[in-house]
Amino acid sequence: VVVNPGLRFKFLTVLTLVAGTIFIMWLGELITERGIGNGISLIIMVGIVARFPNYFIRTLQMVRVGLSPVAVFMVLVTFFLLTLALVWVTQAQRRIPVQYAQRVVGRRIYGGRSTHIPLTMNTAGVIPIIFAQSALMLPATMARFFSANPIAQEVVNIFNPQSWIYNLFYTGLIVFFAYFYTAIVINPQDLADNLKRYGGFIPGVRPGEKTAQYIDHILTRITLPGALFFAFAAIAPTYVTAKLNVPFYFGGTSLIIVVGVALDTLRQIEAHLVMRHYEGFLHRGRIRGRRG
Repeated sequence: VVVNPGLRFKFLTVLTLVAGTIFIMWLGELITERGIGNGISLIIMVGIVARFPNYFIRTLQMVRVGLSPVAVFMVLVTFFLLTLALVWVTQAQRRIPVQYAQRVVGRRIYGGRSTHIPLTMNTAGVIPIIFAQSALMLPATMARFFSANPIAQEVVNIFNPQSWIYNLFYTGLIVFFAYFYTAIVINPQDLADNLKRYGGFIPGVRPGEKTAQYIDHILTRITLPGALFFAFAAIAPTYVTAKLNVPFYFGGTSLIIVVGVALDTLRQIEAHLVMRHYEGFLHRGRIRGRRG
């Protein structure tokens, strides 16, 4: 604790935070480019998982000094069920059927087959969670530099993770970033143009602009429930642990990040193995998108 932080201390603190952030971003980009998975997400996940043993030891110590084992068991069951639900929602797909018209090129016939466009409920992954949490940490962090000011203290109280205002902003930012990132990752117009170029079409939908509008409509409908569920999963454990009076150190946001990054990394590893004609380490159908 710094008793009298001067301007120089504040400047060095900000400079250190900025330099550390730039280094972590560079390291994450390096992992993304030369490794497997999203580098920044992997770094965050490793930091969360590394604290698991400490969380477990602290919980056992509190059980020994009088914490109710039943309450701890109920919290663990809640997290287990939440993990199953997160895996299901993350893997859930809305498959849009696609048919390709037959084309005769020379003596060969191309097309005439059916496939689908898999659209997931959580196209953005853990990015909305990370962005929303980072955006909400900024006001409180800046306000702590002026802790003597009553307005700054009020800002710190408002952006307390257990306040309803914080959770309201948190939910809104998760939904916003889910739509924002989905719009960046998936362009319905590009999908429609590619389908039209290769003779594909969605049954009952005209190729071109109508197809783009149809895909965009489906994306809009499935993104909202996915984003709202992830917001619920991030907020609910905080209220459960507070209701049961269990000081559990592992939040819903951390659980979402670990599950999302782990599944995404498994998919990428499986894709690399299949691409190189290996059997892979997962059975057929366990990871969606596997077409052994």
